[in-house]
Parts: sequence; C-alpha cells; structure tokens
Amino acid sequence: MDPLSSPLVSARRIVMKVGSSLLIDQDSGLPHSVRFAALASDAARLRAEGKAIVIVSSGAVALGRRALGMKAGKLRLEEKQAAAAAGQPRLMRAWDDALAQHNAPVAQALLTFYDTEQRRRWLNARATMETLLERGAIPIVNENDTVATEEIRYGDNDRLAARVAQMLGADVLVLLSDIDGLYDADPRSNPQARHVPEVRKLTPEIVAMAGGVNAAAGVGSGGMATKLDAARIAMTAGCSTLITLGTNTTTDGGPLAALASGANGTWFLADVSPETARKQWLAGALRPTGSVRVDAGAARALKTGKSLLAAGVTAVAGRFERGDAVDVIDPDGATVARGVSAYSSDDALRLIGRKSDEFEAILGYRGRPALIHVDDMVLVG
Repeated sequence: MDPLSSPLVSARRIVMKVGSSLLIDQDSGLPHSVRFAALASDAARLRAEGKAIVIVSSGAVALGRRALGMKAGKLRLEEKQAAAAAGQPRLMRAWDDALAQHNAPVAQALLTFYDTEQRRRWLNARATMETLLERGAIPIVNENDTVATEEIRYGDNDRLAARVAQMLGADVLVLLSDIDGLYDADPRSNPQARHVPEVRKLTPEIVAMAGGVNAAAGVGSGGMATKLDAARIAMTAGCSTLITLGTNTTTDGGPLAALASGANGTWFLADVSPETARKQWLAGALRPTGSVRVDAGAARALKTGKSLLAAGVTAVAGRFERGDAVDVIDPDGATVARGVSAYSSDDALRLIGRKSDEFEAILGYRGRPALIHVDDMVLVG
C-alpha cells in the first residue's frame, strides 16, 4: 500500500500490540533496549502528530520468571501469576524509560476478561482510558495475569488488543509480529509463498492461510490464526488492522517508520468507520431493558447531536443498571434514540430534571454529567 494512502495517515487513534518475543532479549531474559527504543520512537512520532496511542504489551511473565529464578518450561498457574506480579513493574519501567526520552508520559492499565465483556466494567475501563488519552498519556495495557485463570482470560494479547481497539473506537490496530504479514503458505518451508498485502474480507480461504504461517514461532501464546481472529474483531468495529514485522527499524524509528519507507505489511481494511460500526451495534445488537421519557427540548437537542442530560428527563420506566441499553421516548411516545445509560434506573429516577452539578449531593458520588453520552447513543425512527 502507498504510505500516503495508508490508514495510519488519517487515523486519530491507534492501538499497537507488541509480543514478548520482540521485547525480551532471548539470551539475557532482560528488556531488549534497542527494540523498546525503536517502538517508543514510533509511538512518540505518532503522538506528536496529534494521534492518540495505546500500547498493548506482553512481557511481564518472561521478565518475572527470570527475576524469580524460574526455570525454562511450562509454568503452573500459580507460578505464572507470580511471574506476572514480579515482571509487570519491570515491564513498565522499560516502557517508562524508553518513552521518557520523548517526554511522553505512560500509564499502566491491567485488564481482565470481564473488563471488556461486562458492560458496566467496560464503561469504567473506557472512561479511565479516555481520561488518560485526553491527558496526553500513552496507556500501556496488559492482561492482569496475576489474577486471570485459564477459564477467564483472553488467552493472548492479540485478542486483548482488538477488544481495546473496539472499546476506544480506534481507527487502526497494529499487530507487530515475527513475520511481515499474511502469506498464502508458510514462507519458512515454502519459498514460493506469496505475500498478501491487502485483505478486505476474511473469507474461509483467507483464514485457511493462517494455519502454518507461524508454526515455527518458539515464543508467545499467539500466532497468525489469533491475529486473524483479532483482525475480525477489529474490522467488525470499523477498525482496520495491520500485521507487520516488529523487528524492522530505520534511522527514523521502528516498524511503523519502516512501513512508511516501503517495508511489507498486510492490511485488513474495515469497510465502515468506527463511528458507523458503533451506531449499527447500538441500533441493532442491544436489547433495551428500560426507557426514559424526555421533554420536547431534550428531544430536539438529541437530534442535533447532543448528549442526554438528566435536566431534560421527565420519567424513567423499567429496571436497568449502568451500562444497560435504554430507549429514549419523546413527549408523543415515539422512540427517538437508543443508548447505553450511565446510571441505574434507581439513580436515574433521583436525577430527573436535575442539573449535573447537583448529582454529587443527590447520589453521594460525582458520576457522569450526561445520563446518556452522545457517543453511546444512536438516533432511531
């Protein structure tokens, strides 16, 4: 793809996933300082262009097992959790040191499976990440392996990165790999394998290509198949996905700088924007568990792209929790919108007709200024 037409150029938000094999020196077991520096350079350059950057980073378990003197081989669950606990601060120190060279503040965000699968926790996680990005920080995300078990974990950071991209409405997901994209056969064993530069639909034929591409990889828990799973999640959310070689470097930076200079990669191109995908999901995938009735002024405001404020609400019906879907009803009884409520029905009842600066005195906590934020709402009818 022409670097000038790359989705990276127009992207506002980018999630970049980096695996253990790229970050940890296989000889010493320590952070690979050259790789960290190259990746930090890429992230800082994109941040300087006004883009919001999130890094999903593996490496905690690998760093922790060395620090705790654990031998090579498969770890028991409790050993893996202990290694993650010991390794995570070391991983964050490596990122902090690398990004400090560019005056880019970092923040740790440890997520569990439930943080992206349960609506209430999803909203809390998103709000935290949004605040970090608004403050100019680069969140460093990892699965919370200290508490995760095999039954309740993502299984690999490719899927976690896709869920984070979905959560934040990212435009591009970058999966840095030990190979420069998708091939129609395993290039390690078949010298005639052809590189696939662009994919617009994940057909069964495309998915079948992932079977043996990363078969020889000796580290990490993912592979090309998990990367295609991640691409599917991201594309459904309107986010294009790039798979490229994570070890590429140039004088200007790391693999993303190399991509701009002509390095290979495979793009999985979404056919809708994140905003359109989210609106479609809100309109069709969520089943409302309650409703709020609004006055004529609030109904008009919604149609001009405003959030729903409690001051414009006249009644609340049904029982719902924060994060549940609700319908918004105008004075004539027509449904004008559907959205994700920032409050439970009990709290919403207490806020009817009130202004946001009164919320803390009424509820005992500050809460969100809008009952339904415009980003969590779609007009209907």
